[in-house]
This record gives sequence, structure tokens and C-alpha cells, in this order.
Amino acid sequence: MTHTKMKNNVNVQVTDSFWKRYMDIVRHEVIPYQWEALNDRIPDAVPSRAIENFKIAAGDETGEFHGFVFQDSDVAKWIEAAAFSLENASDAGLEQAIDEVIDLIGRAQQEDGYINTYFTIKEPEGRWSNLRDQHELYCAGHMIEAAVAYYYATGKRTFLDMMCRFADYIDEVFGKEEGKIRGYDGHQEIELALVKLYEATDNKKYLNLSSYFIDERGHQPHFFDLEKEKKQDDHPFFWNDSYGYHQAHVPVREQKKATGHAVRAMYMYTAMADLALKSNDDELKKVCEDLWENVTTKQMYVTAGVGSMEFGEAFSTDYDLPNDTAYTETCASIGLVFWAKRMLNLQADAKYADVMERALYNGTISGMDLDGKKFFYVNPLEVQPEVCEHRQDHHHVKPVRQKWFSCACCPPNLARLISSVGHYLYTVRQDELYVHLYAGNKADVQLNGQNVVIDQQTSYPWDEKVSITVTPEQEKSFTIALRIPGWSKNAQILLNGEKVEYSTLLKKGYVHLTRSWKQGDQIELVFPMPVEKIRANPKVKENAGKVALQRGPVVYCLEEADNGKQLSTIKISENSELNPVFKPDLLDGVVVIEGNGVRTSANDASWENVLYQPIKQESVDVSIKAIPYFAWCNREPGEMIVWIREEN
Repeated sequence: MTHTKMKNNVNVQVTDSFWKRYMDIVRHEVIPYQWEALNDRIPDAVPSRAIENFKIAAGDETGEFHGFVFQDSDVAKWIEAAAFSLENASDAGLEQAIDEVIDLIGRAQQEDGYINTYFTIKEPEGRWSNLRDQHELYCAGHMIEAAVAYYYATGKRTFLDMMCRFADYIDEVFGKEEGKIRGYDGHQEIELALVKLYEATDNKKYLNLSSYFIDERGHQPHFFDLEKEKKQDDHPFFWNDSYGYHQAHVPVREQKKATGHAVRAMYMYTAMADLALKSNDDELKKVCEDLWENVTTKQMYVTAGVGSMEFGEAFSTDYDLPNDTAYTETCASIGLVFWAKRMLNLQADAKYADVMERALYNGTISGMDLDGKKFFYVNPLEVQPEVCEHRQDHHHVKPVRQKWFSCACCPPNLARLISSVGHYLYTVRQDELYVHLYAGNKADVQLNGQNVVIDQQTSYPWDEKVSITVTPEQEKSFTIALRIPGWSKNAQILLNGEKVEYSTLLKKGYVHLTRSWKQGDQIELVFPMPVEKIRANPKVKENAGKVALQRGPVVYCLEEADNGKQLSTIKISENSELNPVFKPDLLDGVVVIEGNGVRTSANDASWENVLYQPIKQESVDVSIKAIPYFAWCNREPGEMIVWIREEN
């Protein structure tokens, strides 16, 4: 392995056929492609200018700043993705490229430690003058995350030391002490990054600073109002004149319902869960739990997309989950994965891992096509291309993935998630190993004072079988806690060929196997994967009378490429025969669902030149094919639906 420091007592080498393919694509295609994009070398793609900005800030070139105020974060996320990629496979050329970028960032760093190309180039006197809108601490947070990831991957401290200088400077600027700015950023990110910096350095100053940013948020007199007064800005804030957009409408510890910009919320909740754990803060833990229940039981799509509203890229209200105008930004599902893992660190409850798994296999990777060359910012659950083209309220919904975006947060964010997927498989608690996700990997784990090798083999999510070989250095007692997925019924566990009756061993969705383990002990798991017809809570009015298809953790959809146009005329019944079939040559090898349904006849002669009439519509039997939602739009463009009408 290429780790030089074991993170959280686990080092994972992913060998999984599903995730390794994605990780290889990120390493061989996405990371190089995004590097070209950051350097403005992709024909017909929106220019980034991100690297050029650093060259100007470093004095290597002359010119003006280009792009969004948060353009630096794209470079940081690229470095982080590349660092995670190095964990799974060494690459001297990539490492050299990262070192050169780090050197460039170092030349752009100011004497006091500050790094931000927008303010260095365009507003050198404007630092910290508009925290609500200008993303200064957001960019700092992504730089810190990148530095920590690169340190873990290589052991090199140059970038980490640069970010410690930056964080030290931020600590001198912000806080409750006299002379400091008593404020916080409009886009949360610095908070979770400072916790990572604390973990890497053991410097509690960074943990305390993160806690300050969380607890200061939303108090009166409101910091953003004070900023406005200083700028003599009397305009109402665009989002309903509410700082709920920033989750700063009330103090964090008083929040019960997710509101506002979904990505900001996910990043803040992630930091809150981190702080609750690190500080043993039961009150903050309870807030995290309340917000989790609201998001996952009232405001989350079946694909684990969050943030249903295009206005503000935001949560709207409970059970408002429209399919065709869904915003569900890729970054928001990625943030949900971050948060779910932190909740698992707080408490081993399978409900968190269930959502993490749902997001990983559905709402995140749908944001990238199968060859890693095009991306979705928005992930709808229903698409009609001609409607997207003509309706203003659908303008954010794209029927095809894009090469790049002027606001390009999602592609590098997805790259860093995929490259780091091994970090989400396990949690170690002293002498307990929690297995959250099932994917082929080989892991070195520190358990009860010794190294244990865990070798997991599976063709999940297509195959229902998982094999885990346990190899401790010497025979010793510890616990392996195996998650039983929430979608799984009648799961089976065998230990060295003997069936385990686990009903009394099941705690919050994990089967706890405690024994004296010896080299070569074998765990076999079987998770039957029938096709399930999923129904929504009746309060989700858009899905009344409809079902979604799911097999294992994978949510399915119908595409025009398989089922023709007017997908809304297709219906399936409770008795429809639906069979999973593995197609090795389709969409890089997926299990599809084939079966029968009926179709109301929308094109027969009786409807020619007629819009409405009082006749009974005829139905015809049809064959249907559903593909995994994450793989839609990898063939010719066309209609797509997740929720299918149900025939009584």
C-alpha cells in the first residue's frame, strides 16, 4: 500500500470489480481530463482559468482574475482526488504534477499565510469583507482537505505545513476575542476541514476553531447583517430574505429541519457530527440525529438525492420531491455520503450506512458518464428532452451530460469521492471492526493491539454473495460487526461453513461476531436480491400510484432507448413478472430488469387531432427493460423515468 500513515486504524486497497472500474476511470481518464480542463485545454468546454489564476497570483504571469470567486476550490479538489488515487496505485508522474501545483500554490501564498487568488489579484484590500458571498473560508477548507489527503497518501508535509500556516492565520483573524472578526463563512466547508487538520496534526487549536465557526453561526446580532451595514447594503437577501439559505437563520443547536442550500447543509452537518464525536458533545449529537431524521425520512429522493428545489439549490419543505424539476445536485449527494460516514462514527447504526450506500450507488455516480468524460450537475428522476428545452422552470435539467461547467464543483468533487471510496467501508472502535459496505478489497486493520488483514471478495451489487477472509497476526479475540442492509430480507451468514443464527447478535442492523479469530477464518454472507417495487410515502404527491424498481442497493429507471417514447404511458402491476438479467456487454456490464407491463395507447387513430375526449383508453401488453439509474444517458439521448405508473 502507498499509505505512509494509517488513517483511523484502517488502510484499504480496493480490488472491487464495480468500484475499481470507477477508480481506474477516475485515475486514467477523469483526473487527466480535469487537469486539462483546469488548464483550459478542452476544446468546446467552458474555460476554467483556475491554474492561470494561481500563476497570476504567484507573479509567474500577468493578467486579470477569471471565473467564480471560489475557482481555487476546483484546483484543491483535483489535488485531493489525485491524492486519494495515489493511495490505491502509485503514479510518479501524477505525484510530480501534484508537487508542481503545490509549489505554484506556495508561490501564491502570502507572507501571512493567506491563499486566495481572487482577493490576491482582484481585491487585495477586500479580504474578509464579504464572508456571506465570497467563499473565502470555503476555498481555504478545500485547500486544507487536499493537503491532509496528500499528506496521508505520500507522507510529504510541504502542503500540510502551508495549510497549517493558513489555518494559524485564520485563527488569528476569527474568534470571540477582542479585535477578531466574530463571523463565519456563507458556505460551510472550513469547519469539516479543520477537524481533518486536527486529526492530521493533533493540534487542538484547529478543532476549537471549527467548533467556534459552528457555534457562532446564526446568533444575534446577525453577523451577515453587520456586514451589510458596514457596506451600506440595504437590499434584501435573494433567498426569501432568509439566512436559512446558509443554515444561519438560528443558532445551529436550535435547528431541527433541513433548510437552504443543500450542499452547504451537508457540509455543515458533517462537521457537526465530527465535533460531536471529538468533543463528546451529546447536545450536538442530538441535533445531528434530528436533522438526519428530517432529511432522510422527509426530504430525500429514492436515489438519495437531496435538495429538490432549483431556487437556491435548496431544500424546500417536507415531502416536496418532484421528479422532473428535481435539482438534486451531485455535490449534495456526495455531501450526504460524508455526513452518513460521520454519523456512523458517532453511532454504529445501519440506517446511516443504508443511506450512504444508496447515495454511493445511485445519486452520486449518476453525475458522471461511464467513460468519465461528461457530467451532470443536476440529477432528475424524470426527463423529457423537449420539455427541458422549452420550459424555463426546467432549464436546469439537462437531457445529456456536459463536458464541463463554468461552476465546476461537481466533477472534481465526484472524482475525490470515487477515489476515496475505500475510506467508507469500515470503522474501527478499539477491538471492534464495523463492516459498513460490501466491496472487494484488502484492508490492514489495527484491532486489539495487532494488525488484522481483511480480504473481502464479491461481485456486489450485482451478485448476492460476499466472502470475507480474516487473517490476524496471531489468534486473538475481537469483534467483527457485519451490516445487514435495510433492503435485505432473509440474509444468511456462515462462519467457517457453519450457519450463524444471528438474531440475538443483531444490534442496530449489525451482527456482532465476537470470538477468538485465527488466520484464515472465513465469513460468507448471502443477501438475496429480488426485484422490489418501492412505493413512496403518500404525502409525496408526485409519486401517488407509482412504483420505483430496486434490486439490492441499486435503483432502476426506464429509458427511451429500451422502451420507446412516452414512458409515462407504461404501467406495471403487482403481478408483473420482473427478472434480473446480467448483461456483460451493456453499459460496461450491468444487471438489467426485464419483465412485462402494459401501455396505454397514446398514438392510435382515435386520438388524432384530439386533445380530450370521454373514452376509455385501450392498453396493450409490452415488454419492459429497466437499467440502473446511475447508468442512464450513456446511449442516445431520450426520455427517462424512475417512478412508473402502477396498474391496479
